[in-house]
Amino acid sequence: MSEPHSAPDPSRSTGGSGGGAPHHRRPAPLLFEPTEAAPDDEHFFGLESLTDPKELLDRSTELVHAFRAAADRAQEYQAAAAAQLADPKSFDKLPDAAIADRGGWTEEYARKMIEFGRDLLQNRVPGTQPPPQH
Repeated sequence: MSEPHSAPDPSRSTGGSGGGAPHHRRPAPLLFEPTEAAPDDEHFFGLESLTDPKELLDRSTELVHAFRAAADRAQEYQAAAAAQLADPKSFDKLPDAAIADRGGWTEEYARKMIEFGRDLLQNRVPGTQPPPQH
Protein backbone atom coordinates (compact mmCIF):
# COMPACT_ATOMS: atom_id res chain seq x y z
CA MET A 1 0.00 0.00 0.00
CA SER A 2 1.39 3.41 -0.79
CA GLU A 3 2.12 6.04 1.81
CA PRO A 4 -0.06 9.12 2.06
CA HIS A 5 1.26 12.27 0.46
CA SER A 6 0.47 15.75 1.63
CA ALA A 7 -1.11 18.06 -0.85
CA PRO A 8 0.86 21.20 -1.67
CA ASP A 9 0.18 24.03 0.73
CA PRO A 10 -2.27 26.36 -1.06
CA SER A 11 -1.06 29.28 1.06
CA ARG A 12 2.33 29.04 -0.65
CA SER A 13 0.96 29.48 -4.13
CA THR A 14 1.04 32.83 -5.80
CA GLY A 15 -2.28 32.51 -7.52
CA GLY A 16 -2.53 32.74 -11.26
CA SER A 17 -1.93 36.43 -11.67
CA GLY A 18 1.80 36.62 -12.26
CA GLY A 19 3.49 36.52 -8.86
CA GLY A 20 1.28 38.78 -6.77
CA ALA A 21 0.34 38.13 -3.18
CA PRO A 22 -1.17 34.72 -2.40
CA HIS A 23 -4.92 34.56 -2.85
CA HIS A 24 -6.45 32.88 0.21
CA ARG A 25 -9.92 31.47 0.15
CA ARG A 26 -11.89 29.64 2.73
CA PRO A 27 -12.29 26.01 1.66
CA ALA A 28 -15.63 25.16 0.12
CA PRO A 29 -17.87 22.85 2.13
CA LEU A 30 -17.72 19.27 0.93
CA LEU A 31 -21.26 18.47 -0.13
CA PHE A 32 -21.94 14.83 -0.77
CA GLU A 33 -23.61 13.45 -3.85
CA PRO A 34 -27.14 12.14 -3.19
CA THR A 35 -27.00 8.52 -2.09
CA GLU A 36 -29.73 7.48 -4.52
CA ALA A 37 -27.66 8.68 -7.49
CA ALA A 38 -25.53 5.96 -9.03
CA PRO A 39 -21.82 6.75 -8.95
CA ASP A 40 -20.89 8.01 -12.36
CA ASP A 41 -17.68 9.48 -13.79
CA GLU A 42 -19.67 12.18 -15.56
CA HIS A 43 -21.15 13.61 -12.35
CA PHE A 44 -18.90 15.11 -9.74
CA PHE A 45 -20.24 17.63 -7.20
CA GLY A 46 -22.34 19.26 -9.92
CA LEU A 47 -19.29 20.48 -11.84
CA GLU A 48 -20.52 18.89 -15.05
CA SER A 49 -23.54 21.20 -15.07
CA LEU A 50 -21.48 24.41 -14.95
CA THR A 51 -21.15 26.00 -18.39
CA ASP A 52 -19.27 29.19 -17.51
CA PRO A 53 -15.53 28.32 -17.46
CA LYS A 54 -14.85 31.03 -14.84
CA GLU A 55 -17.47 29.57 -12.54
CA LEU A 56 -16.18 26.05 -13.22
CA LEU A 57 -12.62 27.07 -12.37
CA ASP A 58 -13.77 28.85 -9.20
CA ARG A 59 -15.89 25.95 -7.94
CA SER A 60 -13.38 23.24 -8.84
CA THR A 61 -10.63 25.26 -7.14
CA GLU A 62 -12.81 25.56 -4.03
CA LEU A 63 -13.24 21.79 -4.04
CA VAL A 64 -9.49 21.22 -4.40
CA HIS A 65 -8.85 23.42 -1.36
CA ALA A 66 -11.63 21.72 0.60
CA PHE A 67 -10.30 18.24 -0.15
CA ARG A 68 -6.76 19.31 0.79
CA ALA A 69 -7.99 20.77 4.08
CA ALA A 70 -9.98 17.61 4.80
CA ALA A 71 -6.98 15.41 3.98
CA ASP A 72 -4.71 17.46 6.24
CA ARG A 73 -7.21 17.27 9.10
CA ALA A 74 -7.67 13.52 8.64
CA GLN A 75 -3.89 13.09 8.67
CA GLU A 76 -3.75 14.88 12.03
CA TYR A 77 -6.26 12.39 13.40
CA GLN A 78 -4.15 9.53 11.99
CA ALA A 79 -1.09 10.92 13.75
CA ALA A 80 -2.92 11.34 17.06
CA ALA A 81 -4.23 7.78 16.86
CA ALA A 82 -0.75 6.45 16.00
CA ALA A 83 0.70 8.25 19.01
CA GLN A 84 -1.98 6.83 21.28
CA LEU A 85 -1.36 3.31 19.95
CA ALA A 86 2.39 3.72 20.56
CA ASP A 87 2.04 5.22 24.05
CA PRO A 88 4.63 3.45 26.23
CA LYS A 89 2.39 3.95 29.31
CA SER A 90 -0.36 1.86 27.72
CA PHE A 91 -0.47 -1.82 28.59
CA ASP A 92 -1.62 -2.64 25.04
CA LYS A 93 1.00 -0.49 23.26
CA LEU A 94 1.59 -1.50 19.66
CA PRO A 95 5.06 -1.69 18.13
CA ASP A 96 5.89 0.70 15.28
CA ALA A 97 5.70 -2.15 12.75
CA ALA A 98 2.11 -2.96 13.76
CA ILE A 99 1.10 0.69 13.54
CA ALA A 100 2.79 0.96 10.14
CA ASP A 101 0.86 -2.08 8.95
CA ARG A 102 -2.48 -0.68 10.15
CA GLY A 103 -1.80 2.68 8.47
CA GLY A 104 -0.36 1.19 5.28
CA TRP A 105 2.95 2.97 5.93
CA THR A 106 6.62 2.11 6.22
CA GLU A 107 7.97 1.84 9.75
CA GLU A 108 9.99 5.03 9.24
CA TYR A 109 6.87 6.96 8.23
CA ALA A 110 4.95 5.44 11.18
CA ARG A 111 7.63 6.75 13.55
CA LYS A 112 7.28 10.23 12.01
CA MET A 113 3.50 10.07 12.37
CA ILE A 114 3.81 8.91 16.00
CA GLU A 115 6.10 11.84 16.80
CA PHE A 116 3.78 14.25 14.98
CA GLY A 117 0.83 12.83 16.89
CA ARG A 118 2.64 13.25 20.20
CA ASP A 119 3.25 16.90 19.37
CA LEU A 120 -0.41 17.36 18.46
CA LEU A 121 -1.62 15.65 21.63
CA GLN A 122 0.80 17.62 23.78
CA ASN A 123 -0.28 20.94 22.26
CA ARG A 124 -3.95 19.93 21.88
CA VAL A 125 -4.32 22.35 18.98
CA PRO A 126 -5.15 20.36 15.81
CA GLY A 127 -4.67 22.17 12.55
CA THR A 128 -1.75 24.37 13.62
CA GLN A 129 1.20 22.22 12.62
CA PRO A 130 2.15 20.81 9.24
CA PRO A 131 2.05 17.03 8.75
CA PRO A 132 5.40 15.20 8.73
CA GLN A 133 7.25 15.13 5.43
CA HIS A 134 8.60 11.82 4.21
